[in-house]
Parts: sequence; C-alpha cells; structure tokens
Amino acid sequence: MLRQKRTREELRRRLSSVLTGTYSCKRSNYSIETKSLRAACHPHLPLAAVSILLPKDKSKTQPEMTERLTLNNSCREMAFFSHSLIFNKSEHLRLCPQDYTCCSSQMEETLSLQSERDFLKAIEDNSQFLLTTFTQRHRRFDEFFRELTDLSEKSMNQMFTKTYGLLFTQNAHVFQELFVELRRYYSGGSVSLAEVLSDFWSRLVERVFSLINPQYQFSEDYLECVSKHVEQLQPFGDVPRKLRAQVLRAFIAARALSQGLATGRDIVNKASKVSDSYLTSPHCVRGLMRQWYCSLCRGVPSLRPCHLLCLNVMKGCLANQADLDTEWNNFIDALYLVSEKLEGPFNFELAVDSISVKVSEAIMHMQENSVSISSRVFQGCGNPRPAPARSKRSPKESGDSRRPFRTYTAEEKPTTAAGTNLDRLVTELKERLRPMRGFWVSLPHTICNDERMAADVTNENRCWNGQTRGRYLPDVTGDGLLSQINNPEVEVDITRPDVRIRQLIMELRVVTNKLRHAFNGQDVDFMDSEEGSGSGGGDHGERYSDDWPGYGPYSPPYSKSPLNPVSSPAKPPRGRDRNGSKWNKNNGRVRSAANLNTFTPVLLLFLPFETTVAPMWR
Repeated sequence: MLRQKRTREELRRRLSSVLTGTYSCKRSNYSIETKSLRAACHPHLPLAAVSILLPKDKSKTQPEMTERLTLNNSCREMAFFSHSLIFNKSEHLRLCPQDYTCCSSQMEETLSLQSERDFLKAIEDNSQFLLTTFTQRHRRFDEFFRELTDLSEKSMNQMFTKTYGLLFTQNAHVFQELFVELRRYYSGGSVSLAEVLSDFWSRLVERVFSLINPQYQFSEDYLECVSKHVEQLQPFGDVPRKLRAQVLRAFIAARALSQGLATGRDIVNKASKVSDSYLTSPHCVRGLMRQWYCSLCRGVPSLRPCHLLCLNVMKGCLANQADLDTEWNNFIDALYLVSEKLEGPFNFELAVDSISVKVSEAIMHMQENSVSISSRVFQGCGNPRPAPARSKRSPKESGDSRRPFRTYTAEEKPTTAAGTNLDRLVTELKERLRPMRGFWVSLPHTICNDERMAADVTNENRCWNGQTRGRYLPDVTGDGLLSQINNPEVEVDITRPDVRIRQLIMELRVVTNKLRHAFNGQDVDFMDSEEGSGSGGGDHGERYSDDWPGYGPYSPPYSKSPLNPVSSPAKPPRGRDRNGSKWNKNNGRVRSAANLNTFTPVLLLFLPFETTVAPMWR
C-alpha cells in the first residue's frame, strides 16, 4: 500500500510538470501551478513547464474521469491528472513507439514542443559562462583603455600647463587632436596611427622651429617645407620612432583585444539562440522527444534516457555547432596570446602614460640641437625674413625652470578609478579563456553529463533506450556535420550546412586574423599603407639622404625647391626676396615668432636660450 502511494506521488509530480504552465507542486481543483519543478519537486527530472493547465471545473471529479477511461496498469496513474486526455492503446503517434501509449496525439505534440524548449534552455544555460565572461571582460577592458587614455591626456595638460602656462593652452589643440585620433582609432575608426603620429610631429616641429628662431618670421609655405623634411632633419632625435613603436603596438593590441571580446560575445549569443534554425529541425525534435518524453507516454516516467542515446541525439542536433570548434579554438588561442602581449611588451598602461614624457623629451632634444637644425633648414628652405624688432625677454622668461617629469615604476603602475590595473585584468581574462577551448565540440557531453538530462554512464542497463528499458546498443557517432551521416537517432543532411553557423565561422576567422596580426604589432586594416611610412622620427631618413643639403658628399647649393620630388609634385618657382631666400610671400600672410599663435620663447625654459642660439642672428 505504501509503495503504491509513493508510485502515485511520483507520477503525480512527473505529470504535473507537463500539464502546467508554472511550478510549485501545489494542487487546487486539478490545477497545479509551479515555478521550478526541478528545484521544488524532483531535481533530477529534465522537465520544464508546458502551456497546458488543467481546467478548474468542479463538476469533473476524479471518479468521473476514471470511469471514462479504460487504461492498462502503466497508464492508470496518469488518469488522475486530466479528464481532457484520452489514453488509448491504439492511439497513433508520430514520434513515440506506437504499440501502446499513455499519450494522445495532442499530448505528444505538446511534449515535443516542450522537448525543444528544454533543449534550447540547456544550450543557453551551458553557454551562459561564455556569454557572461565575454560581456563582462569586454566592458571592463573597454572602460579601462578609455579611462587610461583620458588620464594620459589630463596628465599631459596638467604637466605642460604648469611648465609652459598660457603658451601651452594657446596650442593645446595640437595635443588634443592627437588624443582625439587615438580614441577614434581605438573605437574602430578608419585611422592610420602611423599617419596620426607623423602629422603630430610635423605640426609640432613647425611650432617649435618658430620658437627657436624668434628673430625670423615664417610663411605658411616655409613652415610646410620644414615639416615635410622632418624625416631628414630628425629634429626630435630618436624619440618619435620609439614612441611610434610603443603607441602603435599598444593601441593595435588593445583595439584587437576589445574587438575580439565583443566578437566572442556576439558569436556565443548567436550560436546559442537558434530556435528557428537547423538546430531545432523536425528530425532533431523527434530525437529530443524520443529520449526525454516518450518514456512518459510509455508509462515508465521514472526512466531517464541512456547516456549514449543522449549523446547521439545531441551530436545530431548540435552537428553544425561542433564545426565551430576549430576556428573557435584558434580564436581563443589568439585572444590569449594578445592578452599576454598587453601585459608585456605591448603594455597599454606604459604606452599611454609615456606620451607626455616622450613629447617633452622630443622638445628638449630639438632645443639642444637648435643651431644645427636651423642651419640645415636655412640651407634647404632658404633664408627666412627677419621679424620686426621686439623687446628682449625678461630674465624670468629666460631662466631655467625645468621641472622633472614623473614616470611610473612597475610597482606603482597607474590604476583607474575602479582601482585595478592591466596586469590584474589580463590575469583574470586568461584564467577564463582556458576552459573555453573545445566548448562547442564538448557541448553534447556537457549536456548529457547532467543527471537531469540523462542517466549516468554506469547505469546503462536501467535507462530508457528510446523504445523501452534496457541498454542502448548503437555506437556513438563522431563530432561535426560530416560524422552524422549514420546517426541512428537524428537524420542529418550533411550536404546542407547551417548558413548562419558558416557565417559565424567566417567571423571567427576574420577576428582571429586581426588578433594574430596584432600579436605581431601589425594593424591588418593599414598594413599596405603603413609599409615604408615614417613616424616623423627619422626611422627611414636614409631613403632621402640625397635630397637634403649636407647629407651627401657633394651637395651643391639649392637651385630648386628642396621638397622631396618623389612624394611632392614640383611647384612653380617661388618669389625671392632681396636677400635671395626662396620664401613665398603667401599673399601677404606671414607667420613669425612674434605674431604666430603658437609656442613662444617661454617654452625654452629648459635651456638658457640667450647664450646658445641668439648670438647666431646678432
């Protein structure tokens, strides 16, 4: 008697899960409403809610229901739950065995829809780790990179404002535009970092050159001549080349990592939400129904699917997802390698923090070598026009007010407002990337290893094999679409791959290619344009050694425009002034150190300018 009572309670719980829309294991007038049967009633059952509620009709009593039904012993307990289902031994079913059944066609259809929902929910649950990791890591890295860039610009503004005062603020737009372009590049804009840095140094050399020659006024064309020969002049020494290498590698790696994390998030989201794709084809749904709910219709609801049966069904339904595995693993490996580079030679923190220091070093180098630089410029671009008389600078302006610039050691790397640094972020990311390899090919095993989805592999003799209780005999198929040609549970057309999965594979290849180039310090979007491009620091100056006076052993005086004939078209001869210099009047527009809205001699606080440069022009 006690055993019969327990059996009735077990079946009541099983059937309540498929005959209700929610879970709570509470019964009221034959309507059972629950929220989580697995948690509240029977945690090992792979059942979720379905959209059938027993009608709250008090006129229909249990005796009336049982009197209307002629049931065998296996189905008798199920009659307790519904008068609307007619259980018949000869009921014709589409999916489950047809020799006898406890389910109507309507109930079979309802259970097949539920098996589809259970399957999609299992995929979503198991891929949640990937989705959460990519979403959270992308947000944290993105916030970190952007905040570090903002802090670097703020630090430069504070340092230069304190050192140069109004003279920096009048020309702050030169530095602001540099950071605007850096942000635009990081955000995915079509920006060549090499060109951005080259333009920055060209604009800077115009302003500093005007500063170190306050006795002259320079036309637009004259300063253009100076800026176009930055590579040959190397006015900033080796600083631009070093900064270029550091900034390019760091920003390329940072952007590639950020884009890679965003792509990973999107791919997981798309691959795990495929309710209307090949994943839930009729053949897949048939296999899902047979393994999970046909035992219910057969009158043995306590039997769970055999482990090997579950594997064949899952491998058939997830055949296309398994084909993601190769490119997915390549993608994860590339993310891992780029993240390692970011905490090593491509350190983003050190790169952005060094911008202000490197720029300051470059300006100091040009000041220290102002005599030789000016001499070569005058030879190449002609003698400039003297500026109108102006008063000497005050002793305060000519004094040496150099202030040391602070740099960071490894022990005191800057942190963001969140109180974290790049090393910590990278370490956390690498720990989460390791278990992601092989996710898609192992997903069938992950689902079937869940005791709620299938019997344990050691319980193969007491499980549901798709027909009855007993061992599952067919072999388990391999992984991927092509291996499903002989899948005994799911009919798979290996000639028709899922188009959307193939698109995801292509997306993985593209982002992996970008990550691999970023690992080597290359920007795949600008590889062709950056080959041979200069940084403004003279790293390719030897290519133009014959174009600049003083570089060759027999360099005659200029008899034509000194602009590089390869990179710049020939210009009409410029008008000469009475001193013979080839400066262009530029329609009357002339720039000088006195009236140019640029750096003025206070910038030279680093060196006693009066004693090193001024005597040349007196």
